[in-house]
Amino acid sequence: MCRRNFLKKIKVIMLMVVVAVVSCGNGGTWGQRNCFASSYNVDENREILTVNANNTGELPITAKSAILMEASTGKVLYEKEADQIVSPASITKIMTLILIFDAIEAGKIDYDDIVTTSEHAKSMGGSQVFLETGEQQTVETLIKCIVIASGNDASVCMAEYIAGSEEAFVAMMNRRAQELHMTNTVFQDCCGLNDTMEHHTSARDVAIMSRELITKYPQIHQYSTIWMENIIHVTDKGSKEFTLANTNKLLKQYEWTTGLKTGSTSLAKYCLSATACKDDINLIAVIMGAPDYKARFSEALTLLNYGYSVIDIYHDSNEELASQVKIKNGVKDSIGITVEGEFSYVCDKNEDSAEIHKTVDLKNKLVAPVKKGETIGTITYYIGDKTIGSIDIIATDEVKKTGYVDYLKKIWYKYMV
Repeated sequence: MCRRNFLKKIKVIMLMVVVAVVSCGNGGTWGQRNCFASSYNVDENREILTVNANNTGELPITAKSAILMEASTGKVLYEKEADQIVSPASITKIMTLILIFDAIEAGKIDYDDIVTTSEHAKSMGGSQVFLETGEQQTVETLIKCIVIASGNDASVCMAEYIAGSEEAFVAMMNRRAQELHMTNTVFQDCCGLNDTMEHHTSARDVAIMSRELITKYPQIHQYSTIWMENIIHVTDKGSKEFTLANTNKLLKQYEWTTGLKTGSTSLAKYCLSATACKDDINLIAVIMGAPDYKARFSEALTLLNYGYSVIDIYHDSNEELASQVKIKNGVKDSIGITVEGEFSYVCDKNEDSAEIHKTVDLKNKLVAPVKKGETIGTITYYIGDKTIGSIDIIATDEVKKTGYVDYLKKIWYKYMV
């Protein structure tokens, strides 16, 4: 095995020894970790495959609930009471941001659009950027206000701009949550000020919507990695500079941090959805109901360090696959092909990604007609003799069956031209 994998196993052994000492005092035991493969296409709403890690005693997590997820596959590497109903506080804004980027992608709004602050938006308490009634800001500035400073007033501004009212926007949030199979989530507002259990979620659901945001809209990291930035308030009273300061202190504590969102209320306690990218591996660590301000960051850091010490992920984009294959009885002699997304597989501690191999099975005699998007083959992946997953090969264009006139044209070009 290569030196990298050898060093990785040494790190895992050392971590096991340290955690075993902690676990013995708490009656904890090492759980069995499973693995699975997936081909994830961020443009599709697929049910997330998760693994019940049964490892809640492994790590010293004091938060009410927690989960650690690998983003590309959705595999759960660790969980503690991940389906317990909890209050999300400002982590609610992750769904608000999803809908904002949904609207941008759909062409309904643009980053340069001007948004006017309503009296209702201005009246928001809690975390705010102190927008005044009638004040105008761009969509992009309001995104920064939401992501960096967790502005409740900015969130309501965007909700009203997209849906006409906060109530209509909240209905959109709940529909989007259902589409993502967030079965333990009900939203009552767009910013998390509702400090009752009528507005609730779970650590797993937070990980699900965090994954949707960072995989479908990776541009979020352009904003979630900003430590400080100034905006300009322009009102009837004149212009005034205001500094946005990021609430996610992991940006200064962990070099691989990419986001994402903090939250805290008297009911929710201290919460955090932390995202990180190291060696092209994206992890999501969710901490819900931590006992104090510092614990949510230190425990998220514990989860991320644990994840990067044990994870081994295999990616294959099949770039070597030919872009054209021959076809018989068609108006064209070849047809374009591609694969349906990138294949990913998360290995457990007993597996080596270097041992993964694949077979390519294209239809032996590809005969027209073939429709665009039709499955014309399969790539199957193995570790040893064990099948770990597959991905479809699809046609990128349509080839119609050759007719009588087409045959005459072929003969003419072949023998006369």
